[in-house]
Amino acid sequence: MTGKTVIVTGATSGIGAAAAKMFAERGDKVVAAGRRQDKGEALVAEIKAAGGNAVFVRADMAVDADIKAMVDAAVSTYGGLDYAFNNAGTGGEQQALHEYTDENWEAVLGVNLTGVYRCMKYELAAMLESGAKQPGGAAIVNCASTLGHRGSVFSGTAYTTSKHGVIGLSKQAAIDYIKQNIRVNVVSPGATRTELLEPAIQADPSMEDIFSGLNPIGRMGTAEEVAAAALFLCSDAAAMITGHAIPVDGGQLAQL
Repeated sequence: MTGKTVIVTGATSGIGAAAAKMFAERGDKVVAAGRRQDKGEALVAEIKAAGGNAVFVRADMAVDADIKAMVDAAVSTYGGLDYAFNNAGTGGEQQALHEYTDENWEAVLGVNLTGVYRCMKYELAAMLESGAKQPGGAAIVNCASTLGHRGSVFSGTAYTTSKHGVIGLSKQAAIDYIKQNIRVNVVSPGATRTELLEPAIQADPSMEDIFSGLNPIGRMGTAEEVAAAALFLCSDAAAMITGHAIPVDGGQLAQL
């Protein structure tokens, strides 16, 4: 994997930040994307201080022009694109379907599903001109959730729908581009300790035990554990894996 160019979205915290650091530690050139300039610049400074190679691109995954500019920055800075980890996401409201507003629906789907679609559209075009022509080809990993495989009383209408959509989108793209040397897979985290869950835990500390109990392993996952799965799926060690959603959930889906 050394020396490859990778885009990581949602890189300013949690799983995205962990993945950006891991790719850089392995010698890859990282384009870290996110909405928060200060956190993005701090991440890049940390990576560079450790001897890695990275740039930050401010990008909102709900804005098509930002996504295109992100991919253009990878190509102009590093000469092409080999890998992408489309990790950015938002939780949305937890309301009953009959009470859900169009605004909430569009806000969540706009980032979690349409945002991933737009990322892939521009990433695939760039990869066809660069990474796909290299030995081992190119790879995209999208971040879904165990809630992309089932429903849950702990989820909201739009979030669960969006994550199911990410898995379907990824499977179709895997088939569409398998002959063009590009693999597409998904990581599906279970309850993972990131900023997305922190508000719920802060509001009700008992939620930490509830979230931990969702995973038969008895604890929440870490950002690094999910990031490690994404790195594996990009690597040559996963050369025969495409079109799959890999749970990183401490046995959650196996139990259900």
